[in-house]
Amino acid sequence: MLECQRAAFDLGDGVHYLNCAYMAPMSRSVERAGLEGLARKRRPYQLQARHFFEESEHLRERFARVLGLADAERVALVPSVSYGMAIVARNTSLLPSQKVVVAHEQFPSNVYAWRRLCARHSARLEVVRAPIDGAGRAREWNARLVECIDASTALVALPHVHWADGTRFDLAAIAARARAVGAALVVDGTQSIGALPFDMAEIRPDALVCAGYKWLMGPYALGYAYLGPRFEHGEPLEDNWIARASSEDFRGLVQYRDGYQPGARRFDMGERSNLQSMPMALAALEQVLAWGPERIQRYCSELAREIVARAAALGFVAEDEAWRGAHLFGLRAPRGVEVGRVSAALQTREVHVSVRGDAIRVSPHVYNDSSDVDALVEALREGCARS
Repeated sequence: MLECQRAAFDLGDGVHYLNCAYMAPMSRSVERAGLEGLARKRRPYQLQARHFFEESEHLRERFARVLGLADAERVALVPSVSYGMAIVARNTSLLPSQKVVVAHEQFPSNVYAWRRLCARHSARLEVVRAPIDGAGRAREWNARLVECIDASTALVALPHVHWADGTRFDLAAIAARARAVGAALVVDGTQSIGALPFDMAEIRPDALVCAGYKWLMGPYALGYAYLGPRFEHGEPLEDNWIARASSEDFRGLVQYRDGYQPGARRFDMGERSNLQSMPMALAALEQVLAWGPERIQRYCSELAREIVARAAALGFVAEDEAWRGAHLFGLRAPRGVEVGRVSAALQTREVHVSVRGDAIRVSPHVYNDSSDVDALVEALREGCARS
């Protein structure tokens, strides 16, 4: 069992940061790596060709390890989820009779690409709505998603947990259904990878994309994409030099080549070798691997159970434990309680969470402890009293 890791961060006294789903705080080790990386720009004459390649390969390998992959050949380095989804969309063709399936109110970066793709091919985007709040809501939502995937489905695009309230999607069952009808499964792992174990062997997504600045604890504007066999000969979004074959030979760069670097490197973003971001991302993934997603999830589970139980005594409702993430979950206020007043009470007490839709989104990590739980519950109590 992990112990509280608050000392690895600089969060400030009296601050209760339960908002990793918004942005992970920068750990001290990541900050040091960033400063060291930034300092390299002081003397660019010391940089060599290898500096543009070695850290990228280390980073690719570390992310593969987070996913439990034996090798990193199918990992691309991308700036954002929207970029990764655009790669998939560019390499997907639809018939007018086909459809793309998404969940209601999932994050926009995993929706806009499919809206455009469907419009381009006169296909249909089918949005599966959640049932009305109540017991079994998440179970029924999952059942509706599986039922929606039929012979006309070309692609299913989902997160592992819903970004707004942590509803957990049964990707194993959804993936099995998608494979049965020949549909591609594309996963947005931004709100899960790094904090929630992901079984690549069972789920076998065709693509998985995630931002690196949340649960992977890294810098902004650097993310990761796993692109499976379905896309191995695909067309990248941009024609940058570093993705081309033999780009390690700087003298030969004007000998333009049509071939690409092996594996998913063809999909890498331009200027991937950012001297500051690369070492920060490496330090972040090393830390995630040291803690381990399984242990992070167990640590968060202890906090989440106490939060949900004590919030329930005040009338707040959360999804059943089996159908939500422990690292990200929503609390819905009791009838008659204004979420705005609860939010104001939280801010007054320096309790940092997010309001997404009608849910107060709580997202703890290993730097949180019982004092953060107490502060959160007291703020909820005060918010109820104000209403």
